[in-house]
Amino acid sequence: MSDFLPPSPPAGAPGGDAAGDVLTAAVEQARAAAVETAGDAGLVGEHLGAGREPELAGDGAAVLGEAVTHTFASALPGYVGWHWAVTVARVPGSGEVTVDEVVLLPGEQALLAPAWVPWHERLRPGDLSVGDVLPATEDDPRLVPAYTAADDAADDPEGAVAAVELALGRERVMSREGRIEAVERWSAGEFGPRAPMARQAPGPCGTCGFWLPLAGSLRGRLGACGNAYSPADGRVVAVDYGCGAHSQATLVVRDDTEVVTSARYDTSDFDVLTD
Repeated sequence: MSDFLPPSPPAGAPGGDAAGDVLTAAVEQARAAAVETAGDAGLVGEHLGAGREPELAGDGAAVLGEAVTHTFASALPGYVGWHWAVTVARVPGSGEVTVDEVVLLPGEQALLAPAWVPWHERLRPGDLSVGDVLPATEDDPRLVPAYTAADDAADDPEGAVAAVELALGRERVMSREGRIEAVERWSAGEFGPRAPMARQAPGPCGTCGFWLPLAGSLRGRLGACGNAYSPADGRVVAVDYGCGAHSQATLVVRDDTEVVTSARYDTSDFDVLTD
């Protein structure tokens, strides 16, 4: 925004500028424009000053116009510290003042909205609901290009067969960084080795018959639980997680105690019966 101008001397006085005087004096015209934009005269406050804008010059260095910006305090709710800026202009040689633009601008003490954050940085786990579409970005570090039928390598029949057998017929697969993040996230969750259930388990999932290891490089770290009675049934669990439904869990067999089936009598004392 341009600097505020001090009050201009009267036209014809020493140092006076007739063009600047006309534009600087158009306070009410500028206020009317601000009120029209605001929709309510009560939202436009006191006149704060006027600032001279740089003169517009054409290709031949001829001055095309002169402009002055008037500022008014804003009473718009929620816009503390903002002000209305109304720019008025005048063509050289003409006495007509026209309104160029009306904008609401923040001041040094203005309340501003938080900086814009891209949607993929605002998104949190669990935000996706039914019907939502979450497209992956091209530069997602969790994904890397893979072998697909559209690749140049698809011209190799043997390579194409190998790709199908290895389940590589996808355009992109998880990168090493993406796999590491997944392992860390899942291992730190409720089905990781530090979960209360795992600390009380009779054995880790890696030794359980219901353990279904993942394929690929994560085979030795993660798998799925296939025990319907486990709290982790159908979930991805760490190899060192565990629960009480371990396939090798057994009850501790106690030594059998002697079972006495014959009657026993106490002969250490007796009662004397008399008629």
